[in-house]
Amino acid sequence: MATGTEPSPQPAATGVPTASRAAIAARHLRTDRWWLAPACTAAGLLAFIVYSTWRAFANADYYHAPYVSPFYSPCLAENCHTMRGGPNWEIFGSWWGLSPALLILIFPLGFRLTCYYYRKAYYRGFWASPPACAVAEPHTKYTGETRFPLILQNLHRYFFYFALLVAGVLTYDTVLTFRDENYQWGHMGLGTLVFLVNIVLIWAYTLSCHSCRHIVGGRLRHFSKHPVRYRLWGWIGKLNARHMLLAWASLISVALADFYVFLLASGAFADPRFF
Repeated sequence: MATGTEPSPQPAATGVPTASRAAIAARHLRTDRWWLAPACTAAGLLAFIVYSTWRAFANADYYHAPYVSPFYSPCLAENCHTMRGGPNWEIFGSWWGLSPALLILIFPLGFRLTCYYYRKAYYRGFWASPPACAVAEPHTKYTGETRFPLILQNLHRYFFYFALLVAGVLTYDTVLTFRDENYQWGHMGLGTLVFLVNIVLIWAYTLSCHSCRHIVGGRLRHFSKHPVRYRLWGWIGKLNARHMLLAWASLISVALADFYVFLLASGAFADPRFF
């Protein structure tokens, strides 16, 4: 018979045990495959990291007229392939000897690293913080994003502004895909479709960002006095509801667009032309 004087179960050795939390000895009470989602997330992100690192440092096979890899656009150094009418902006001059992709990837990479969804994804997938809902994390203390380097997550809004510029450049690159290998307009190849799908997903992911939604509709006392911003806020809110899906879709599409250019530039096959 319970008297109410029995000692409470000791909290698990993992997680953040405090007096305000339930003293449950079990690490978790879930019976489903809760580990599957963070494992798949970690595998997917790791695959992209490996691929993008290889392509960023390769410094080769990133241009095949009229297509330029989104990893290398815009090209900000002199050691780039000459792209007729393309985004050749030799800001850094001849002293830059490394891959020109390293000059531009920091901006879309910074935008994705600080993205609210990606933070949740790699916190759970790589750091197990926490690994899943209702599963204690293995860390003994929690400091949030108040210390270096996680305090840099607060730069997300500023990376969003740069992401808009990058998306604008990639839109320009997509327009250029309506040329042929001789730079004549009025042509369309399979690569054009690849780039069109990619830029639509890039814009959808960028505009579905939480910071974009706040910039458009935040800090307003009365939506009725700002009907245009209210409508834009509503549209972005619908995209924001699919932010996770758009994050993965755009991540895959940008890698596929780069890989398609790589196949063309390396001579693996010729770009099929529709007209």
